[in-house]
Amino acid sequence: MNHEKTKKLTTLAILVAMHIILSRFLSYSVWNMKIGFDFLPVAVAAVLYGPAGAAAVGALGDFVGAILFPIGPYFPGYTLSAALSGAVLGVFLHKHQPLPRVLGAVAVNQWLISLLLTSFWISFTNLTPYWPVVWTRVPQCAIMTILQIPVLMLLPRLLRSIKGGR
Repeated sequence: MNHEKTKKLTTLAILVAMHIILSRFLSYSVWNMKIGFDFLPVAVAAVLYGPAGAAAVGALGDFVGAILFPIGPYFPGYTLSAALSGAVLGVFLHKHQPLPRVLGAVAVNQWLISLLLTSFWISFTNLTPYWPVVWTRVPQCAIMTILQIPVLMLLPRLLRSIKGGR
């Protein structure tokens, strides 16, 4: 029992570190848009550990990344968005990842959390009007939707091959 907890904690810590690296160093980012693969460690946590594990990876990755490698002042709204995004991935992808569930996870994350909620945080922190921020972020959400669907469809197969399964 103790071995399993240690394995889970170690895996989650590695996923947080991967999230920080992908988010802070290996993504294209401008003031109101970000395109990258930082969703991948969160999705792995979602498939393996469900909503709580994925929310923890998203939130801790955002928080620790913001403290260690700040892009601007820390704002907890972005951490909330990261946690919600992880929780959504966990709800949709834990144990089962058929196309409708992947589409649902991507739709909620990109078009509700990223486009609407994160745009609100950007508008709030930069003191800019909300709707212009939303409209400038539509291309990012479209690109990330197109990027995330095939990656999330291939993720379970990749995880099985790493574990030595089919």
